[in-house]
Amino acid sequence: MILSKYFKCIAIGLVISTNPAFGQEISRKEYIEKYSSLAVKQMHQYKIPASITLAQGILESNNGNSRLATKANNHFGIKCHGWEGKKIFADDDKKNECFRNYKNVLESFVDHSLFLNKYSRYEFLFDYKITDYKSWAKGLKKAGYATNNKYPELLIKIIEENKLYQFDSKKIDKNLISGKRNIYMHPNKIKYVISKNQETYKTIAKSLNIKLKQILKYNDDNNQSVLNVGTKVFIQPKRNRSKQRIHVVNNGEDLRTISQTYGVKMKSLKKRNQLILKNSLNNGDKLRLR
Repeated sequence: MILSKYFKCIAIGLVISTNPAFGQEISRKEYIEKYSSLAVKQMHQYKIPASITLAQGILESNNGNSRLATKANNHFGIKCHGWEGKKIFADDDKKNECFRNYKNVLESFVDHSLFLNKYSRYEFLFDYKITDYKSWAKGLKKAGYATNNKYPELLIKIIEENKLYQFDSKKIDKNLISGKRNIYMHPNKIKYVISKNQETYKTIAKSLNIKLKQILKYNDDNNQSVLNVGTKVFIQPKRNRSKQRIHVVNNGEDLRTISQTYGVKMKSLKKRNQLILKNSLNNGDKLRLR
């Protein structure tokens, strides 16, 4: 899927600077200056370290100079994998493989964030601190993002040589405004929005440029009807555990309600509380949250 070697003489669509069709190559410094604010915005919205996003963009796109980047705005080497948009073909692990073709660079950065949020194999990454770029770099390789065994070292080297870690502490607007929608932070460090009048998961997903199936997965829900005004809707994966250890069940509570309250995945709650859940929830039951 991704470049398996760093300094290849011939990489995917490597654009030579002498090619008049593309003009002079972008330097690494220019790439960072041009896209760092975009990486920071993605970090605040999707909880992926800006340093990791920038380092991957630099590595995968040859500082924005690869054929995939210049012809298809694809800065992260993401292959089609069921992609229904425009496509571009290039040699990678196999000849003439299918890669995603984006309308602009912003779409590539957003899709990279959505890609890491979409697949369960990347879920464990979001348990790392936003400043722990080393664990993120190693985790990406472990999750199968790249085939190159030195992928973590390459990312870490790019981050440290260019001090990209400084962007992991960058602040943006306090309320994290996305258009006209406020994005809030749950105590379990998960971003969420509050539903407005006549909103559904589908309209919320569209307003935030997130796929509907992701929103449904984040909230352990398949509801397609209008949501009650004021419903908390997570826009990131819930965590595997909570800081609080135990929840005492009250009358009328179900597992999903508790899951949403603490920002803990239902499958994690089920795994920790198998004996209790076999007999369904009862008032006074003590559920383990961590």
